[in-house]
Amino acid sequence: MDNASRSERTRSTAIQAALTIIVRDGPARLTLDAIAREGGISKGALTHHFPTKRAVLKALLEHQVTRFSEFSRTYMAEHGPSLSQPRLATEIATMREAIARPDSVAFAILGAAAEDPSLLDDTRKADVRTVGAIADEAADPDLALLRWTAARGLVLSALLGICPLTEKKRAQLFDRLLEEPAPSPARKTRRR
Repeated sequence: MDNASRSERTRSTAIQAALTIIVRDGPARLTLDAIAREGGISKGALTHHFPTKRAVLKALLEHQVTRFSEFSRTYMAEHGPSLSQPRLATEIATMREAIARPDSVAFAILGAAAEDPSLLDDTRKADVRTVGAIADEAADPDLALLRWTAARGLVLSALLGICPLTEKKRAQLFDRLLEEPAPSPARKTRRR
């Protein structure tokens, strides 16, 4: 194996080890020593790629954002043309996918927020653009944003372990959030 391949494998192993620790033990247990142990790599090799815990979390977020961006692009390509609100549906489906996987982006976000909230600045900016796009495509922007916020609430409550709903019930609610809304009847104006 050449040096570039070995280097990429070490980097990937460290990112996966960090995610495993966050999911299993919580973000407070994430240390460079713990990552090296979990990944079976030397601390020197780890610090060559990631000199700080913040660097690991930043790379973890970037890795997860890339992964779920791919999911979103695929979903949009497959389902978007037939949907009245493709951006909203894609966002809801992506959030559903995020908590369906044990190595979710949501855990990376939790770890980053616990360590350094500024790591989420790009996520916040992306959310502002997303909310704008969702509102722009919707006949009823408020309803669309309520659906997006409800999906976000399902994700965050599940992530924090405070969701009283079963996985089956969450799945049913995501199904409902993904349903195309019935067209609004034309509003009648009253004569005075």
